[in-house]
Amino acid sequence: MAQDERQPRGTLQVRTIAMPADTNPSGDIFGGWVLSQMDIAGGTAAAQHAKGRVATVGVEAMTFHKPVKVGDILCCYASFEKQGTTSLTYKIEAWAIRSGEYHLDEVLVTEGQFTFVALDGNGRKRKLENS
Repeated sequence: MAQDERQPRGTLQVRTIAMPADTNPSGDIFGGWVLSQMDIAGGTAAAQHAKGRVATVGVEAMTFHKPVKVGDILCCYASFEKQGTTSLTYKIEAWAIRSGEYHLDEVLVTEGQFTFVALDGNGRKRKLENS
């Protein structure tokens, strides 16, 4: 199946509009801004799963497929991959609805694997319950 024929995997966690303040000199949205939205999406999903506070401890296998442009609606989906003793790993996909294309076809722009660790009230690692 071609990339453009894929459908988003996971649960929609973030939906936001790419704004002019988030661009590089070429007019594309900074990759770091996209990564931060993906981190928020993963952190939200992981905190729900962990039933408490989490922190990002790793980002792996980031692939930037296509640029995000000003006015695009960025949609970040999180899908659970695995659970360790204190950690949770999620596949995060960022899809864009292109500005002016209101038929809601989404295009995969970025994907990566994010790992989060569960924290207690003092900011120390804590064990996760079995799910």
